[in-house]
Amino acid sequence: MGLANKMSEENPEMREMAARICRDYLHGVWKHVTAENIMLKRISGGLSNWLYNVQLPDGTAPMRGEPRQVLLRLYGQIHGERALEGLITESVIFTLLSERRLGPKLHGIFPGGRIEEYIPARPLLTSELADPTLSSMIAEKMAQIHRMQVPISKEPTWLWDTMTKWLDTATDILENIEDIDARNLKNVHVIQTIDLDREIEWFRSLVARHKYPVVFCHNDMQEGNILLRQNTRKPELVLIDFEYCSYNYRGFDIANHFVEWQYDYTAAEYPFFHERPGSGPTNEQKLDFVRSYLRTVGKEGPLEEERIMMEIKIFSLASHLFWGLWSIVNAKLSQIPFGYWDYAVSRFKNYQYLKEKMTVSGSMTNNDDTEKKITVVD
Repeated sequence: MGLANKMSEENPEMREMAARICRDYLHGVWKHVTAENIMLKRISGGLSNWLYNVQLPDGTAPMRGEPRQVLLRLYGQIHGERALEGLITESVIFTLLSERRLGPKLHGIFPGGRIEEYIPARPLLTSELADPTLSSMIAEKMAQIHRMQVPISKEPTWLWDTMTKWLDTATDILENIEDIDARNLKNVHVIQTIDLDREIEWFRSLVARHKYPVVFCHNDMQEGNILLRQNTRKPELVLIDFEYCSYNYRGFDIANHFVEWQYDYTAAEYPFFHERPGSGPTNEQKLDFVRSYLRTVGKEGPLEEERIMMEIKIFSLASHLFWGLWSIVNAKLSQIPFGYWDYAVSRFKNYQYLKEKMTVSGSMTNNDDTEKKITVVD
């Protein structure tokens, strides 16, 4: 039996397993569910996780505050020690965020998966990131995450380690382009003109000149990972997808969120995203966000505002470099239909444009490269 059939909601073995896990890990009426009477619906099946919505049988009412429905997450195959380490770290982070009510509630954790709160919610739309009320709420959520103490390494090595790892893979991909789809070759050639190794080193030396604050970060606060709860009296947001969480530069999380204002991933046709030039936040919108953020961490004041505004400028470069590399790696590895090569070109173009703009305006003081003009790819 193929994996898809085995994992199907119709497969009796799958239904038996889902019912057994719910009986073992949930309380109240869940103790009596069976493979025949649960309502099981597969939500998605990616390469790393299989997600199911499990509901109590029709006509069964919760007795002692137990949930009526849950999200059952089964981990995919875990290859190697690093993947296992990553999974353990992610589970710890998920648990802590759940307890602080910053993410979905955790109902159970078992070898091979976990049971989470099923949230009747929808992801935000890209255009909603600019909504003043929602933006302020996002800033508060981010600040709450940044205030967390998490029992993992506090050094900001994640950004550099991840970029180095992806650069190795990307270099390999760019040196062996025989099996790349012909329609992507133009993009590939554009990327081959960029010395990615040198850009990372240059950016690293730029960051090394200052002691930027390091906090626990989400690192991927784009609209798809920010859910708006349905059926609540006032707007309520829940963050999901903690796979990139780590200690990192505060400026990266904020800058990265603002860059996402310019990308909409809901396009129905290739390349499956819209770049929205000119839709990034204005200075005023950035300041409103920063003020909500600082109010929540208890560090208000014009000096701190100014510092963060500078960090946003610097770390916008990192966001483009980071996700540009990610996109090259996924162009080769991912099964998800997405214009990865187009996206990588877009991110690197924006990186080069910002770098040139900052170099020319002198935003980067004591910069050895200020005399060198960077070519912006058309």
